[in-house]
Amino acid sequence: MNPESENNKKLRDFFGKEYHSLKAYVNSKIKTNINRDAEDIIQDVALKLFSGADRYSPINNVAGFVYFAVKNKIIDVMRTNTKTLVDNNNQNEAKLIEFASLLNDESNNAYPEKMKDELKKAIMNLKPKYRDIVIAIDFENYTYKEIAFETGIPMGTLMSRRHRAISNLYKQLKTKKEITN
Repeated sequence: MNPESENNKKLRDFFGKEYHSLKAYVNSKIKTNINRDAEDIIQDVALKLFSGADRYSPINNVAGFVYFAVKNKIIDVMRTNTKTLVDNNNQNEAKLIEFASLLNDESNNAYPEKMKDELKKAIMNLKPKYRDIVIAIDFENYTYKEIAFETGIPMGTLMSRRHRAISNLYKQLKTKKEITN
Protein backbone atom coordinates (compact mmCIF):
# COMPACT_ATOMS: atom_id res chain seq x y z
CA MET A 1 0.00 0.00 0.00
CA ASN A 2 1.40 3.42 -0.89
CA PRO A 3 1.87 6.21 1.70
CA GLU A 4 -0.78 8.44 0.11
CA SER A 5 -3.69 6.08 0.64
CA GLU A 6 -2.29 5.09 4.05
CA ASN A 7 -2.22 8.78 5.12
CA ASN A 8 -5.83 9.26 4.00
CA LYS A 9 -6.91 6.15 5.89
CA LYS A 10 -5.10 7.23 9.06
CA LEU A 11 -6.59 10.75 8.87
CA ARG A 12 -10.10 9.41 8.16
CA ASP A 13 -9.89 7.01 11.10
CA PHE A 14 -8.54 9.70 13.41
CA PHE A 15 -11.18 12.28 12.51
CA GLY A 16 -13.89 9.65 12.80
CA LYS A 17 -12.84 8.60 16.29
CA GLU A 18 -11.58 11.89 17.70
CA TYR A 19 -13.93 14.49 16.23
CA HIS A 20 -15.62 15.26 19.56
CA SER A 21 -12.25 15.52 21.33
CA LEU A 22 -11.01 17.91 18.65
CA LYS A 23 -14.16 19.99 19.02
CA ALA A 24 -13.72 20.14 22.80
CA TYR A 25 -10.07 21.14 22.33
CA VAL A 26 -10.97 23.96 19.93
CA ASN A 27 -13.81 25.16 22.19
CA SER A 28 -11.39 25.28 25.12
CA LYS A 29 -9.12 27.59 23.14
CA ILE A 30 -11.65 30.01 21.63
CA LYS A 31 -14.93 31.64 22.40
CA THR A 32 -17.46 30.69 19.76
CA ASN A 33 -18.98 33.62 17.94
CA ILE A 34 -20.15 34.42 14.45
CA ASN A 35 -16.60 34.45 13.08
CA ARG A 36 -15.17 31.57 15.12
CA ASP A 37 -16.83 28.21 15.36
CA ALA A 38 -15.09 25.02 16.49
CA GLU A 39 -16.67 22.92 13.77
CA ASP A 40 -15.66 25.41 11.07
CA ILE A 41 -12.07 25.34 12.26
CA ILE A 42 -11.99 21.55 12.37
CA GLN A 43 -13.56 21.31 8.92
CA ASP A 44 -11.03 23.77 7.47
CA VAL A 45 -8.15 21.79 8.96
CA ALA A 46 -9.60 18.47 7.79
CA LEU A 47 -10.08 19.78 4.27
CA LYS A 48 -6.54 21.07 4.13
CA LEU A 49 -5.05 17.87 5.55
CA PHE A 50 -7.05 15.54 3.32
CA SER A 51 -6.36 17.58 0.20
CA GLY A 52 -2.63 17.57 0.98
CA ALA A 53 -2.32 14.01 2.28
CA ASP A 54 -0.71 12.91 -0.98
CA ARG A 55 2.15 15.35 -0.46
CA TYR A 56 3.04 14.28 3.09
CA SER A 57 5.52 11.58 3.92
CA PRO A 58 3.91 8.74 5.92
CA ILE A 59 2.25 10.14 9.03
CA ASN A 60 3.37 8.22 12.09
CA ASN A 61 1.89 10.34 14.88
CA VAL A 62 -1.54 11.23 13.47
CA ALA A 63 -2.82 12.80 16.72
CA GLY A 64 0.20 15.09 17.02
CA PHE A 65 -0.01 15.97 13.33
CA VAL A 66 -3.70 16.89 13.47
CA TYR A 67 -3.58 18.73 16.80
CA PHE A 68 -0.59 20.75 15.59
CA ALA A 69 -2.55 21.74 12.45
CA VAL A 70 -5.62 22.62 14.55
CA LYS A 71 -3.51 24.72 16.94
CA ASN A 72 -2.03 26.65 14.01
CA LYS A 73 -5.50 27.24 12.52
CA ILE A 74 -6.75 28.57 15.87
CA ILE A 75 -3.81 30.98 16.00
CA ASP A 76 -4.56 32.13 12.44
CA VAL A 77 -8.23 32.66 13.25
CA MET A 78 -7.43 34.57 16.44
CA ARG A 79 -4.97 36.84 14.63
CA THR A 80 -7.35 37.47 11.77
CA ASN A 81 -10.31 38.17 14.02
CA THR A 82 -8.35 40.50 16.30
CA LYS A 83 -7.12 42.46 13.32
CA THR A 84 -10.59 42.43 11.76
CA LEU A 85 -12.25 43.73 14.94
CA VAL A 86 -9.85 46.65 15.20
CA ASP A 87 -10.03 47.40 11.49
CA ASN A 88 -13.80 46.99 11.35
CA ASN A 89 -14.41 49.49 14.12
CA ASN A 90 -12.42 52.08 12.20
CA GLN A 91 -13.42 51.21 8.66
CA ASN A 92 -16.99 49.92 8.70
CA GLU A 93 -18.50 53.38 8.94
CA ALA A 94 -16.44 54.57 5.96
CA LYS A 95 -17.31 51.41 4.02
CA LEU A 96 -20.98 51.82 4.83
CA ILE A 97 -20.90 55.37 3.48
CA GLU A 98 -18.99 54.19 0.41
CA PHE A 99 -21.44 51.35 -0.15
CA ALA A 100 -24.35 53.72 0.38
CA SER A 101 -22.93 56.01 -2.29
CA LEU A 102 -23.33 53.13 -4.76
CA LEU A 103 -27.02 53.17 -4.00
CA ASN A 104 -27.38 56.93 -3.69
CA ASP A 105 -28.29 58.61 -6.94
CA GLU A 106 -27.54 62.13 -5.70
CA SER A 107 -24.35 63.72 -6.97
CA ASN A 108 -23.49 65.53 -3.74
CA ASN A 109 -22.95 62.24 -1.88
CA ALA A 110 -25.00 63.47 1.08
CA TYR A 111 -26.26 60.47 2.95
CA PRO A 112 -28.19 61.20 6.13
CA GLU A 113 -27.65 59.18 9.28
CA LYS A 114 -31.19 57.84 9.14
CA MET A 115 -30.57 56.38 5.68
CA LYS A 116 -27.32 54.74 6.88
CA ASP A 117 -29.34 53.05 9.61
CA GLU A 118 -31.91 51.97 7.04
CA LEU A 119 -29.11 50.58 4.88
CA LYS A 120 -27.77 48.55 7.80
CA LYS A 121 -31.25 47.16 8.46
CA ALA A 122 -31.80 46.41 4.79
CA ILE A 123 -28.49 44.54 4.53
CA MET A 124 -29.29 42.45 7.59
CA ASN A 125 -32.76 41.65 6.19
CA LEU A 126 -31.41 40.30 2.90
CA LYS A 127 -31.55 36.58 2.24
CA PRO A 128 -28.45 35.01 3.81
CA LYS A 129 -26.80 34.18 0.47
CA TYR A 130 -27.20 37.82 -0.63
CA ARG A 131 -26.24 39.33 2.71
CA ASP A 132 -23.13 37.15 2.95
CA ILE A 133 -21.81 38.16 -0.47
CA VAL A 134 -22.40 41.88 0.17
CA ILE A 135 -20.65 41.73 3.53
CA ALA A 136 -17.77 39.64 2.18
CA ILE A 137 -17.11 41.78 -0.92
CA ASP A 138 -18.01 45.27 0.26
CA PHE A 139 -17.07 45.19 3.94
CA GLU A 140 -14.51 42.42 4.45
CA ASN A 141 -12.59 43.04 1.20
CA TYR A 142 -12.71 39.47 -0.08
CA THR A 143 -12.44 38.92 -3.81
CA TYR A 144 -14.87 36.84 -5.81
CA LYS A 145 -12.02 34.45 -6.54
CA GLU A 146 -11.26 33.96 -2.82
CA ILE A 147 -14.91 33.35 -1.98
CA ALA A 148 -15.34 30.96 -4.91
CA PHE A 149 -12.28 29.02 -3.77
CA GLU A 150 -13.48 28.82 -0.14
CA THR A 151 -17.11 27.98 -0.88
CA GLY A 152 -16.97 26.14 -4.19
CA ILE A 153 -19.61 28.50 -5.60
CA PRO A 154 -18.74 29.71 -9.13
CA MET A 155 -17.60 33.34 -9.41
CA GLY A 156 -20.43 34.14 -11.86
CA THR A 157 -23.00 32.97 -9.33
CA LEU A 158 -21.39 35.11 -6.64
CA MET A 159 -21.40 38.15 -8.93
CA SER A 160 -25.07 37.56 -9.78
CA ARG A 161 -25.97 37.27 -6.11
CA ARG A 162 -24.22 40.53 -5.29
CA HIS A 163 -25.89 42.26 -8.24
CA ARG A 164 -29.32 41.03 -7.07
CA ALA A 165 -28.55 42.07 -3.51
CA ILE A 166 -27.56 45.59 -4.55
CA SER A 167 -30.64 45.85 -6.75
CA ASN A 168 -32.80 44.75 -3.83
CA LEU A 169 -31.11 47.23 -1.48
CA TYR A 170 -31.52 50.03 -4.00
CA LYS A 171 -35.25 49.34 -4.32
CA GLN A 172 -35.73 49.17 -0.55
CA LEU A 173 -33.81 52.36 0.11
CA LYS A 174 -35.43 54.22 -2.77
CA THR A 175 -38.80 53.44 -1.19
CA LYS A 176 -37.56 54.58 2.24
CA LYS A 177 -36.11 57.75 0.72
CA GLU A 178 -39.39 58.58 -1.04
CA ILE A 179 -41.28 58.08 2.22
CA THR A 180 -38.92 60.41 4.14
CA ASN A 181 -39.01 63.14 1.45
